Amino acid sequence: MKEKRSKYKEYLALNKNLFIAFVAAEIIAAITSQILSKSISYLNTSITMGAEYSVYFSTFGLLYSIDNRKKYKLESGKTDWPRLRKDLIKITTSLGIGEIVYTILRWFSLDYFLIQSYPPYISSIVSASISFAIYLLVVNLTVKATRLY
Repeated sequence: MKEKRSKYKEYLALNKNLFIAFVAAEIIAAITSQILSKSISYLNTSITMGAEYSVYFSTFGLLYSIDNRKKYKLESGKTDWPRLRKDLIKITTSLGIGEIVYTILRWFSLDYFLIQSYPPYISSIVSASISFAIYLLVVNLTVKATRLY
């Protein structure tokens, strides 16, 4: 029973980190998109996504490492490198597959909303929200498939 609780706690922590990183990144993306509102839609989309990714991965990486810093320590105080390497491959795979789906959905939906003349910051928020919901689903399914937890 304790193992199941721990597993769900790990999923919850992962999703919390993904969500916090998403919110931070989306604030920057909405601001960037609004600043670039006078530029061509595909240029606005590309630069906005670049800014968004830099904030997202920095925030997620920091939060994930804080949450898991004790998980890979042996009783001797040394790092359990084989386990860390194995888990990093699994989380990178899960996030990578999710990011491919997210990037495709995000780029096309943001470009679409900008072409439809929605305000840039609204376009960015709506596009990111739709894409992130699907991203979370994909990441959680791939984390389960790779048996990270």
